[in-house]
Amino acid sequence: MVDIAERPIRLPGPPTVPRLSAERAVPGRAGRLLGIGAKVLHRTVAIAALAAIWEGAPRLGLVDRVFLPPLSEVLVAWWELLRSGQLAEHVGASLTRSLAGLGLAVLTAIPLGLLIGWYRPLAELLSPLLEVFRNTAALALLPVFVLILGLGETSKIALVLYACSWPILLNTIAGVKGVDPLLIRSARSMGLNHLRLFQKVILPAAVPTIFTGVRLAGAYSILVLVAAEMVGAKAGLGYLINYAQYNFAIADMYSGIITISAIGLVVNQLLVALERRFSTWRVDVSAG
Repeated sequence: MVDIAERPIRLPGPPTVPRLSAERAVPGRAGRLLGIGAKVLHRTVAIAALAAIWEGAPRLGLVDRVFLPPLSEVLVAWWELLRSGQLAEHVGASLTRSLAGLGLAVLTAIPLGLLIGWYRPLAELLSPLLEVFRNTAALALLPVFVLILGLGETSKIALVLYACSWPILLNTIAGVKGVDPLLIRSARSMGLNHLRLFQKVILPAAVPTIFTGVRLAGAYSILVLVAAEMVGAKAGLGYLINYAQYNFAIADMYSGIITISAIGLVVNQLLVALERRFSTWRVDVSAG
C-alpha cells in the first residue's frame, strides 16, 4: 500500500500561451510578399522578354546592329545623355509643352463636353461643327498652326491642345449621355433639382468615361508633340530623335524613343491613380 504522502506532487506550471496567432502571422506576411512578387513578375515578364530579344537579336546577327544596336549600348548612350544634361533639357522642354496643352484641353473640353452632353439644343447646334473638326488630323493642321502662330512655343502648345481636346470632349459627351436613365428618374422622383441632379448623379456616373478620354489625351499629348518638335524646334525629345537620325547617332535616337515610352507609361499610371481617387465607388469586375 502506497502512502499518499509519498506520491509526487505536480506543481501547476505556467499557463500555456497559444501560438496560433503568431504561427499564422508569419505565413500570412510571407504569403503577401509572395503574392506581390508574383504580381510584379507577371507584369514585367513581357517587358523582360522584349529586352532579351532586343539584346540578343543584334548580337546573334538576326538584325543589323548598325540600325538596331543591342539594348545595353542604347542604355549606355541614354546614361551619357542623362549625365551630360542634354536629356534633362529635352525632357523638360517636351513636358512643359505637353502638360501645358493637356492642362488647357482638360480645362476647356470637360466643361464644354458636360454642356453639350446635358443640353440637347446645344448638342444639335454644335454637332455638325464637331464632326468636321474631329475627323481632321492634328498633324495635318501643323502647317496652319505654324503659319498663324509661328515656330515658337505657342504653335506647339496649340497643336497639343487641339489634339487632346477631342478625346476628352467626345468621351465627356458619351459619359453624360450614357448615364442610366433609371438613376435619373429615381433622382428626380426624390425631388432633386437640375443642379443637384447634375452634381450628385450625372457627374459621378460620367467620371470613368471622362478619365478614359483624359488618358487617351495624355498619350496624344506626347505623340503629337514629338512630331511637331521635328519641325522648327531647337529642344525637345522630337528634336533629339530627329537630330540623332540625321547625324546617324542611332543609339541616341533609340534613347529618345525609350524616354518617350517611359514618360507615357508614367503619365498613364498617374492618371489611373487619379481616376481611382475620384471614382472610389466603382467595383472591379475583372477576373483573375
